[in-house]
Amino acid sequence: MKKWNMTCLALFLLIIGAIFPAAAPGDIYKYVDEEGVIHLTNVPTNPNIKYDLILRERRVLFRLKQTDITKYDYLITRASEKYNVDSALVKAVIKAESNFDHRAVSPKGARGLMQLMPATATSLQVQDSFHPENNIEGGVRYLRYLLNLFKGNLSLALAAYNAGEAAVARHHYNVPPFRETQTYVRRVLHYFAQYRNE
Repeated sequence: MKKWNMTCLALFLLIIGAIFPAAAPGDIYKYVDEEGVIHLTNVPTNPNIKYDLILRERRVLFRLKQTDITKYDYLITRASEKYNVDSALVKAVIKAESNFDHRAVSPKGARGLMQLMPATATSLQVQDSFHPENNIEGGVRYLRYLLNLFKGNLSLALAAYNAGEAAVARHHYNVPPFRETQTYVRRVLHYFAQYRNE
């Protein structure tokens, strides 16, 4: 009966994803264990299991005006100089995290331009994560801390920014094998190269 219920759920998700693709909460993977029970997850974390992608999230990209991309340049430059972090890197993180929307909130609760989690914002003494200047100041200070922690290894610092320092440490100081984190690191590095060449 449990197997039948899980099969129905999987079919339901596929149908909903086809009818309302923009409402899909994320990619959904499944695997079947030795007892024939179907398991669904949006985070395939076990490297010893073969996951099948059954529902792909539809990602919507918004076109930005040039003014949206440059409106925080002064704040980015000031914080970058203060903490000795490349301003193109800060801009790349903002692009990847919030797409320059200072009111952005992630499903996990991260807020603002640099998507600070409430606990991180508190530790950085950022009182209002939606305030662009406060958010950038805190985010750049956190980036500087991570770059110092990982001895200038940019990929590890970005992985920690996305998945947390503990996740990087748990995976023997490599980028964790999480699809989201690996995609995030590649995306930020891509934007970094792009903004550096502007």
